[in-house]
Amino acid sequence: MTLQAKNITITEALKELEINPSNLGSSTGTNWFASGEELISYSPVNGEVIAKVTQTTAEDYEKVVQTAKDAFVTWRKVTAPQRGEVVRQFGEALRKHKVALGTLVSYEMGKSYQEGLGEVQEMIDICDFAVGLSRQLHGLTMHSERPGHRMYEQYHPMGIVGIISAFNFPVAVWAWNTALAWVCGDVCVWKPSEKTPLTAVACQHIISKVLKANDMPEGISCLLTGDYKIGELLTNDKRVPLISATGSIRMGKIVAQTVAKRLGKSLLELGGNNAIIVTPDADIKMTVIGAVFGAVGTCGQRCTSTRRLIIHESMYDKVKNALVDAYKQLRIGNPLDENNHVGPLIDTDAVNAYLNALDEVKKEGGTVLVEGGVLEGEGYESGCYVKPAIVEAENHFDIVQHETFAPILYLMKYSGGVENAIELQNGVVQGLSSAIMTNNLREAELFLSHQGSDCGIANVNIGTSGAEIGGAFGGEKETGGGRESGSDAWKVYMRRQTNTINYTTELPLAQGIKFDL
Repeated sequence: MTLQAKNITITEALKELEINPSNLGSSTGTNWFASGEELISYSPVNGEVIAKVTQTTAEDYEKVVQTAKDAFVTWRKVTAPQRGEVVRQFGEALRKHKVALGTLVSYEMGKSYQEGLGEVQEMIDICDFAVGLSRQLHGLTMHSERPGHRMYEQYHPMGIVGIISAFNFPVAVWAWNTALAWVCGDVCVWKPSEKTPLTAVACQHIISKVLKANDMPEGISCLLTGDYKIGELLTNDKRVPLISATGSIRMGKIVAQTVAKRLGKSLLELGGNNAIIVTPDADIKMTVIGAVFGAVGTCGQRCTSTRRLIIHESMYDKVKNALVDAYKQLRIGNPLDENNHVGPLIDTDAVNAYLNALDEVKKEGGTVLVEGGVLEGEGYESGCYVKPAIVEAENHFDIVQHETFAPILYLMKYSGGVENAIELQNGVVQGLSSAIMTNNLREAELFLSHQGSDCGIANVNIGTSGAEIGGAFGGEKETGGGRESGSDAWKVYMRRQTNTINYTTELPLAQGIKFDL
């Protein structure tokens, strides 16, 4: 298998990003203290070892947090526009290393090379957004009921922000959090997925050089490597006022309870079970493109991946046949080869979950339209390549109600008005992303109204996958209620303070209360 993207080989990418395949221990000047056991990163592309990473121990963790605390004392005093300038330089460094980092994302995680580049572009975009934000960290002014008084509110940095990210977007979600947190004056401690540690190490190398060039404390950006145990230290730590966690609903509930016990704050981005509604007024070509990319992009391992297609009975056969034909054209293989549409799942555990889901939906009465299965032979030696599957199913099936992180698309019919389709779409515990395909203005507006989609993201005539950084990203219900990236998501990284100033010689009390001495 050729391990080369369009412009660079894996070996060249690793060298540029300062990844030593033989042993990657903690690096001086990058605030990554690690003296524990080895963590081996395997590529799902070919099953081979990419590099060995030293894990962070409990003792190392204390060094990291202390370094972060010390850095916060300095960083919060830096003006917000100056902090924005550091973030701008980080964005420029990402531009410089975009091809190398995008290639590593593709190789370590398994998403297509184009998606790897797209993920790094998301990092660049959020840096650009944060630079502008650094001059717009605003509060409100309010009129006081007391004469000669002024009221206003302002936002202050919180301190240390703990970030727990998932394997499917190994660098972008971290950047969504850090870019905003940094301009807000916070410092960040990052615990990436143990399945994708190398991309995290590469990012830490990049930001560390930017901080050093600006004579800023290295503890502004900190890295933890290891499994869930090191994450537990972070979530239990009272010195970390905010935990931003991305992952499964199961994981999110554990994090939420742990952080709540110490009255900390949590920002949760959890599972999705996203649907596209296809009405009689839908454009078939647009529907197929949106559904196929949503279902098979990143091999179905996006939290916004399309899991369900809810199709009006009058359009059902036409859409079904078009999808089956489209799936015949999918090319599955090495994600560094831009001719391929679909790469591997992250590991064999994910493959087993995929196979189990297909077995379960058949047991519940589902009808397979496009057979799944594991691919074998030359180019598929890792055992992580699977066939995207399409299954006719019912919304109430137990397996349909759960998120399977794999390329399985469930088709189901609805009859009557679009209200019936919306009820089906909302009939799951997750509430992340949703979409409707229609050229009917009334249907579109109903879908977007308070009577429509109950998800944090609702789209018209585009799919469920592919959010832009300008809008707040997140979902409702068991998706966790968190918001990251654009809009006013920055406010979660700061503490709000209401201020009242009395510029008179009197001391009147609120609500007309009298208290004379």
